[in-house]
Amino acid sequence: METVGALLWRVTNRWRAAVDRGLAPVGLTHAQYALLATLYGMGREGSTPSQRELGERAGFEPMYVSKVARGLEQAGLIERARHPTDPRAFGLALTERGVEVINRAIPIVRDLQAELTAPIGGPASERSRELADVLRTLLGLT
Repeated sequence: METVGALLWRVTNRWRAAVDRGLAPVGLTHAQYALLATLYGMGREGSTPSQRELGERAGFEPMYVSKVARGLEQAGLIERARHPTDPRAFGLALTERGVEVINRAIPIVRDLQAELTAPIGGPASERSRELADVLRTLLGLT
């Protein structure tokens, strides 16, 4: 019998690979999508987060955020500006092109979530909510 860790690893890899394939037409990886979508949400809240703040919200390690953000900046999807409250940090924001790309990517990922969670009743099912609660507990987010 496989351990919980092994099963989580397999599910995570399957999910990431499916999202990578689904997002390929818009030129994003799953990691890039996660940062862009998080930045999009934070921007809608009126925030111009630093890399650290973005990473904390998205659940990424600081060095990985830096690497992915650098690539997104080179692709013209995000821009760096002086952080509004920390003069030592840069704030991140989506460019106009970044907004266009994330608006194309969100429905793709939403459809993939429906497809990938269909065996447990879809994203709005009780089983899906229970699984999300368990995962939040394992992540220490409850």
